[in-house]
Amino acid sequence: MTQFPLNFSLNLAELAWPFAIALAWIIGEFAHRWTRLPRISIYGVVGFLMANAQIGFLSHLDHGAILLFANIAFGLILFEFGYRINVRWLQANPWIGVTGLIEASTTFIAVFFVAQWFGTTTLVSLIMASLSMATSPAGVMRVINEQRSAGQVTERILHLSAINCVLAVISFQVIVMFWKAQGSGNLLQPAMHSLVVLGASVGLGALFGLVVPVILKRLGNLTQDTTVALALGVILLVALTHAARLSPILATLSFGLMARHRRVSLNRLQKNFGVLGDLLTVMLFVYAASTLEWQRVMTGASLGLALFAVRSGVKMLASASLAHVSGISARKGLLTGAALAPISVFVILTLEQTRYLGIAFADELAALVAMTLLLEVIGPVITQQALILARETPEKTET
Repeated sequence: MTQFPLNFSLNLAELAWPFAIALAWIIGEFAHRWTRLPRISIYGVVGFLMANAQIGFLSHLDHGAILLFANIAFGLILFEFGYRINVRWLQANPWIGVTGLIEASTTFIAVFFVAQWFGTTTLVSLIMASLSMATSPAGVMRVINEQRSAGQVTERILHLSAINCVLAVISFQVIVMFWKAQGSGNLLQPAMHSLVVLGASVGLGALFGLVVPVILKRLGNLTQDTTVALALGVILLVALTHAARLSPILATLSFGLMARHRRVSLNRLQKNFGVLGDLLTVMLFVYAASTLEWQRVMTGASLGLALFAVRSGVKMLASASLAHVSGISARKGLLTGAALAPISVFVILTLEQTRYLGIAFADELAALVAMTLLLEVIGPVITQQALILARETPEKTET
């Protein structure tokens, strides 16, 4: 009898992630058509249910590789996000920047005192406060692209999200710096390290923003060349920051911002970086939700709900109170604040990056995990509804 030399036994662990991504995409497409909910909310639900801590289908055995792919997916979104930021608009209307600073700082203060009132330690309260300032560019950008929205509220969401993210990254680095200083007794070395990380991340992104446009101009800026060159630039930039333990968030934001400053036209760029961006987005939101554990969610549920309510209320109140001086109605200001709800991907990747670097905060942040899971699902829905109510989606502009 002929013996087959090949081993046809299946390694289910290797098949888990491809099947999970395919299943999330299929469910996301059908659910979006039936319910009109944002696809990324559906991806999050699927990822959370299939996580190792829930039904055990997904595992993070090759954690570093998965985190790298997630950061690449986030980087593609951040590049497009950074390109949308108009610095001249902020200069012409400084009240938008003031709104961002006040909204972020009041969110920090409010979340810190709520966490303290629930009895958390000062360090954990500071971490919760710094990360709660942020609005996830991934959630906001995907909803805006999916809804094809445009207008004052849409642009303000983008710019306020960028301000929130930068402030959150800087404050988080400062908190980590003091945490390291407590352990070593030496404040100077952690402070210098944090400054180097921030400066090198921004500098590397700006360098890519200078070099890639030159290459594109030499190639003639063709459609395929634009998409491929910028995608490769983002992938290489994220890989470098990942290997050098820098901030891929600041680096890719700087890349997009510098590309806009260098007047690189993205008119020929495929939306969301085409099929590559769509595929990696599914993986990103499945991965982000799969890192959350139901046990931690339940442990921090009460504080998590309180943080969600305080964070949402402060952002809406701050945006609405400064709406008139910044040139919009109070109603649109309120909708702008509501649309800043998404937070999940930013928080999860930031915490996973620190875990990868050997700094484990996540075990003490059950409340933040609970709020993150809640906003993983309903955050994009809130943004979607805010844009519809602001009449900045095609469905509303046609009626």
